[in-house]
Amino acid sequence: MMSQCGITSSKTVLVFLNLIFWAAAGILCYVGAYVFITYDDYDHFFEDVYTLIPAIVIIAVGGLLFIIGLIGCCATVRESRCGLATFVIILMLVFVTEVVVVVLGYIYRAKVEDEVNHSIQKVYNEYNGTNTDAPSRAIDYVQRQLHCCGIANYSDWKNTHWFKESKNNSVPLSCCKPNVNNCTGSLSRPGDLYPEGCEALVVKKLKEIMMYVIWAALTFSAIQMLGMLCACVVLCRRSRDPAYELLITGGTYA
Repeated sequence: MMSQCGITSSKTVLVFLNLIFWAAAGILCYVGAYVFITYDDYDHFFEDVYTLIPAIVIIAVGGLLFIIGLIGCCATVRESRCGLATFVIILMLVFVTEVVVVVLGYIYRAKVEDEVNHSIQKVYNEYNGTNTDAPSRAIDYVQRQLHCCGIANYSDWKNTHWFKESKNNSVPLSCCKPNVNNCTGSLSRPGDLYPEGCEALVVKKLKEIMMYVIWAALTFSAIQMLGMLCACVVLCRRSRDPAYELLITGGTYA
């Protein structure tokens, strides 16, 4: 009786976990898409396209988790030994993939600072102040979103080609604080400008984004471990004693 109660509980938990897998699939795809969209806004500040590999993998894992949830539900309800075995094997593969995502996430998170440090000066030198120019749009977007100005501070604009050519002793209007009226970006009024530089804030933002991927992978890998455990309990019990209570009917399987 105790063993039947245990196996029924395992199956109930397993069905519930498969429903969680469906929700997890949507969340992982959302996290991956968010990383893609956000990195697209900052792509001028890093040159290594492989930084997006964890996001690509996590979107693929999200799609696979939806299929896993479907297989797991059908296999658990029908008590298919083959289906449960397939479910466990796929879960193990996805678990290993998520471990790889976590490792890659930490590797690329550590490389973000070097990438930004290497690229940011080049991007600022390419600024020309027009909306049709991609580096210019990227810099204006970052300065407005992160409330920053220049690389280390607003005085860095003095070293850019745009500042030297404009010869008006001012920085882009994207450096202006939103609560300041009639801001012209003039360096003679530094109180109108964001005091903090963008380099450190861009690095912080990109590292935060990568941590979303890492935490998502860690969280759902823990749930998958529980799913594998429950499936293994059902498989082992079925191998030793095929006569146990069915989840749906409550009858005896012969």
